[in-house]
Amino acid sequence: MNKPASNALVEHVETQAPAPALPVSESAAIFQIIERAARDPNVDIDKMQRLMEMHDKVQATRAKTAYAAAFAEMQPELPEIIEHGKSNNGSYALWEDINDQIKPVLSAHGFGISFRCGRDGANVTVTAVLSHREGHSEETMMLLPLDTSGNKNAVQAVGSSTSYGKRYTAAALLNLTSRGEDDDGKKGGGKALDATPPPAKSSASLKRKDEDGKDAWDRLIGDVRTDLMDCKTLVTLSKLRADYRERARNDRWPRAWLDALANEFDGHEEILQNEEDRRALAGNPLNAG
Repeated sequence: MNKPASNALVEHVETQAPAPALPVSESAAIFQIIERAARDPNVDIDKMQRLMEMHDKVQATRAKTAYAAAFAEMQPELPEIIEHGKSNNGSYALWEDINDQIKPVLSAHGFGISFRCGRDGANVTVTAVLSHREGHSEETMMLLPLDTSGNKNAVQAVGSSTSYGKRYTAAALLNLTSRGEDDDGKKGGGKALDATPPPAKSSASLKRKDEDGKDAWDRLIGDVRTDLMDCKTLVTLSKLRADYRERARNDRWPRAWLDALANEFDGHEEILQNEEDRRALAGNPLNAG
């Protein structure tokens, strides 16, 4: 069995994304200088080129500084990932868990993460790119052998190694931690987040009512709706969703419960997203009186 972790090569590379668009006034001023210089036969073209190069360096420095500041602010909000994936070698963090928990945090601080996947001979390459809205980006590349464990076919082997590479390159860029030892070197994927086994308790015990006339489901949905009322941002909602998923696995909730709870969370997420969109629209100076 191949173990991508043992043969993996990780390389960290700093890159510079295209500089962000300049304010209209600054861009117009630069183009006016270029236009005047083009009409002046005595202009020193070499000097103009050096000035443009200097301007580009200043913009790149500004973008890198903004990236570093935003990353420092974001770091304390990045979650600890609980390892729900299981293999013969122990537990590991599923990419689905990682992606679901980091997306709202990245978005709140102006970051986005993307991946480039390719082949290097018989190996798979996965490059994660963390970009900031001001224009700077950094990337990390990982080289992995095909994961042929578990009688996987050729397509499944590529997919497993690719998923494995996404987990580890994202974790490297964001300095993520997971609960427990992540020594999985065989499986790149895993079951979906909500793929929870049947309940350990009997149906009769789940339906048994308490002194208030509520059964286990009534109490649970009441708790969920109370907790959702306290969620005012997408970040806190994501953390709450992760907490309930952990409870679902520990208590082995029925599939019907999971589907109903997913609808509750999705509905509240839509409400919060609409509120954020309205605030962003209201704060846009183009919409002012």
